[in-house]
Amino acid sequence: MTAHLFSPMNLGNMKLKNRVVMAPMTRSRATGNVPNDLMAQYYGLRASAGLIITEGTSPSPNGLGYPRIPGLFDQEQVIGWKKVTDAVHQKGGSIFVQLMHTGRVSHPLNMASNAKILAPSAIKIGGLMYTDQQGPQPYPAPRMMTEQEIQEAILEYAHSAKLAIQAGFDGVELHAANGYLIEQFLNPLSNQRTDDYGGSDENRIRFAMNVAESVAAEIGSERLGVRVSPYGVFNDMGPFEGIDEFYAHLARELSRKGLLYIHVVDHAAMGAPAVKPEIKKLIRDHFKGAYILSGGYDAARAEKDLTEKRGDLVAFGRPFVSNPDLVQKLRTGAALTPSDPGSFYTPGAAGYTDY
Repeated sequence: MTAHLFSPMNLGNMKLKNRVVMAPMTRSRATGNVPNDLMAQYYGLRASAGLIITEGTSPSPNGLGYPRIPGLFDQEQVIGWKKVTDAVHQKGGSIFVQLMHTGRVSHPLNMASNAKILAPSAIKIGGLMYTDQQGPQPYPAPRMMTEQEIQEAILEYAHSAKLAIQAGFDGVELHAANGYLIEQFLNPLSNQRTDDYGGSDENRIRFAMNVAESVAAEIGSERLGVRVSPYGVFNDMGPFEGIDEFYAHLARELSRKGLLYIHVVDHAAMGAPAVKPEIKKLIRDHFKGAYILSGGYDAARAEKDLTEKRGDLVAFGRPFVSNPDLVQKLRTGAALTPSDPGSFYTPGAAGYTDY
């Protein structure tokens, strides 16, 4: 039977009411890094999506690189997230938390005084990081992780995944995209280690695989997805020699671990380099779980790619910001409300829950 955007789907233990995925989007409303009632309202309003994937959420105090992003490593955060998952489940939705350790994409003003800015290698990125206290500031150089700190980070992901289930999430997405910690290990532009976590393709995927294994051991691989961004240039990432074969290999190894889905980022619609159809097909061919498409989709293009079996679900990002009823609008062809980029990352309800 042909898959349609609005047809239901069984995904792991979930029965999704459609194949529309709300993509993860940083919104910076977690004052004190704790989810709150405003966030519960925001996610609850969008529960008509087949699957919601939350904004990037740090598994560690060391991963809170941006202002006001949520964490998931203590009980106060569990209680906050439980408000969110309850709001979504009460409306019949499903929700995964995206675990995002920012690694070198950070600034001390956005973190606790005892937190550390860590990365595979001591390579700083260009540009500026926004801070509430002093506005945009240059990125500091990160410290190269010791092998002990690598093992500690792997355990932090597993602990956070365990807390995610306590908080009522249906599962976890590992953010291995957009230049954050896991991708910092994957990409030789940011990983120049000479130990078991750097150098060869096999060594550069080791951190991602160790994290996936530790999380799967905690919550089950059927509750675990991963997001990747081949050819992404965000946060000083970029293509490298052998990238197509590298991502085919990564997809194959993750598939062997029985992961639920792979979510492939394509930000060409936002001006980034296009992700070649060839590499999307390679990942699709080598990963046996579900495949989430993303990247500037409208209903017609989503329907076409599902019909042609290029993926199983389609993620929509920015349209969900200003259209909490996006699924209904896609179904009926109603005009979409434009969003206000000036309020994407500001505190409070304006541009968040007032559309």
